[in-house]
Amino acid sequence: MIDRETIDRIYAAADIVDVVSDYVTLKRKGVNYQACCPFHNEKTPSFVVSPSKGVFKCFGCGKGGNAVTFVMEHESVTYPEALKIVAKKYGIEVREKEMTEEDIRRNDNRESMFTLNSWAADYFAEYLHQSDEGMSIGMTYFRRTRGFSDATIKKFGLGFCPTKGDKMTQDALSAGYKEEFLLSTGLSIKRESDGRVYDRFRERVMFPVHNISGRIVAFGGRTLRTDKSVAKYQNSPESEIYSKKNELYGLYFAKKAIQQQDFAIMVEGYTDVISMHQSGVENVVASSGTSLTTEQIRLLGRFTKNITVIYDGDSAGIHASLRGIDMILKEGMNVRVVLLPEPEDPDSFARSHTAGEVQAYISANEENFITFKAKLLLRDAADDPVKRSAVISDMVQSIAQIPDNIQRSLFIRECAKIMDIDENLLVGEVARKRMMSLGDREAEDFVRRQQSFRNREEQKSIAAAADADEKIGNTPVGSSTDALEREIIYYLLHYGDKNFDYRAGQNIVSLNVAAEIIRELDADEMHLENRAYNEILSVFRRSLAAGKPVEMHELVNHPEPDVCNAAVDIMTSEENYVESAIWTQKEVHMTSESEMLSKGVPKVIMLFKSKTVSRMINELQAALTRPDQSDDEQADLMKRLSQLNKAKVIIARKLDRLIL
Repeated sequence: MIDRETIDRIYAAADIVDVVSDYVTLKRKGVNYQACCPFHNEKTPSFVVSPSKGVFKCFGCGKGGNAVTFVMEHESVTYPEALKIVAKKYGIEVREKEMTEEDIRRNDNRESMFTLNSWAADYFAEYLHQSDEGMSIGMTYFRRTRGFSDATIKKFGLGFCPTKGDKMTQDALSAGYKEEFLLSTGLSIKRESDGRVYDRFRERVMFPVHNISGRIVAFGGRTLRTDKSVAKYQNSPESEIYSKKNELYGLYFAKKAIQQQDFAIMVEGYTDVISMHQSGVENVVASSGTSLTTEQIRLLGRFTKNITVIYDGDSAGIHASLRGIDMILKEGMNVRVVLLPEPEDPDSFARSHTAGEVQAYISANEENFITFKAKLLLRDAADDPVKRSAVISDMVQSIAQIPDNIQRSLFIRECAKIMDIDENLLVGEVARKRMMSLGDREAEDFVRRQQSFRNREEQKSIAAAADADEKIGNTPVGSSTDALEREIIYYLLHYGDKNFDYRAGQNIVSLNVAAEIIRELDADEMHLENRAYNEILSVFRRSLAAGKPVEMHELVNHPEPDVCNAAVDIMTSEENYVESAIWTQKEVHMTSESEMLSKGVPKVIMLFKSKTVSRMINELQAALTRPDQSDDEQADLMKRLSQLNKAKVIIARKLDRLIL
């Protein structure tokens, strides 16, 4: 671990303009610098670097942070690795805390496994090019069968494992590598009957698997035998350095192209990726010999939110695409699907077409998941109402995975149009799906509001109740907990040192924004659920206790990247707004946000308290239904529930006064 003193020295030395200039050409604009964003493709500069604040922010894609987090994002490295890169730039010696014996052992083992894998990759590649059987078997397959060029073979480090059962193992042992690491990496297997160690990948063409930083973590081996009793592909087992669910084949080679084009192409296998690269389409990855996982989607989400899934035109490919769609949607990604004409697969299609032709085909044939599912599933449904109902249910299930409200609404509308069904019915079904499968409280609120709406239609006399969502400040009454927490942090970062006048009974008192927020939350022992927001709150709490103002650089240069990024994002959220000169010319007074503090601060605190108390009440009510409770436990729960209900009434009264 890097010690705190060294981290502080790195942050003190790091000049945001200096660091970013190593990667991006910056142009001065006023007190700041501008450039086209390196994280997404754009023509008009929206990437801003502020030397006074020591931060960067892109108002196009939303990325922001300090010098270290910029390096993390651009180089796709970990926080400690980014610190070392910046330290090296400024000639700072990185001192790390002394590791325990277990830490040293584990680190040494990992490095030994990486070193062995690197040796093995070179060994397989050399055997492919230098041995008779490597050239006659492996190279013939790569060149003639797959059509790979020598440059492509070299780029991806393709190789061949000898036919003799233990040759690679014996050569590795002779080179000084230990048997335990041959076994832990999965390069070798020990036979239980006689303890003999032999090659896992014997007589197979080899595909090294790189992690995001380019280190070899595993191998995939393909047999060239036609014997169906032999597994077509053999992959490295899980190890300390390799987890299948966390790796995407080809991402190391594709990440730059993905960032530049702001979308990724997802295919099935090793050869699909390689052939696409060879054709000139480089923003392509595969799920590394396993079914698509949530971890892989999140890894890809570091580079883009847009995924185009390409699969074979056969039934297996179609069903594979369907399985992954809901997972991608659930992670907030935008997914489109392309089916290739039979009998093509991405490998064969890329070999027979140029990059321009591949890209043109994708653009012309990619469909959003609703259109794709409808077209696919309605083939079998025809006019059968039962089957059509099942299709609608399947589509609703997919739409329900989408976390963004606006996107859900748009897809609901499109689905209603395609299926010729009432949109309001679909809205309710999607909300119920989210409530049941995701525990979405906002969806539950929606179902309740829908019922309330129907009641109001029947009883026009209570129509005025709809005014409850009147907006004051930035936060509506029905906001999610995260939105309310963000609003609290917004007031702290922008107005924490300011005072506002608040009417308490007949008196008007002056209250400090930060002190009032902290006092109100601490009085009821409440904390923020968002970890980064809670840490920002803690920084203000410590500064208040010490009787000194919060220094913004303490947050901008916070050692935890998520805290830094959250602070920068909120601090710069209004930086692209400039008040129109028309208002000045016409002498029109616009109520500033600072003038709204007297309403905005108390309101967001009460809304947050209301949301928190409601959640606690629901948790207690659920606890009361458990059958394994004693009488004393039930009595205690009832007492706490009564106290919370009283608190809810008090909060509701205060909130009503603030709203009205």
